[in-house]
Amino acid sequence: MSIFNLFRGSNINEHLKTYQQTEGAILLDVRTPEEYRSGRIPNSKNIPVENISTISSTIPNKDTPLFVYCLSGARSHQACLYLKNNGYTKVTNIGGINSYNGSIER
Repeated sequence: MSIFNLFRGSNINEHLKTYQQTEGAILLDVRTPEEYRSGRIPNSKNIPVENISTISSTIPNKDTPLFVYCLSGARSHQACLYLKNNGYTKVTNIGGINSYNGSIER
């Protein structure tokens, strides 16, 4: 199994259904600001993985359900590890926007 198969197991479209049904959930895009501006899933917040350590100023409640995505799932995987290691309890890596089938917001 290659390292890329680790990130393909997640179906972003299925996870987005769960996100929409989860009260108080936040959809977190951890791509760069440039990538975010070029097209994002509607209603997502952007905190680049490089700045994930600042999340407590934006999302202080560590029990907030977080659904995290990036381009392929690799950076969202890194972000989820950081979040879980820093006390966030409801973190889901939903994968990469490159597999997303819905509308894109610009």
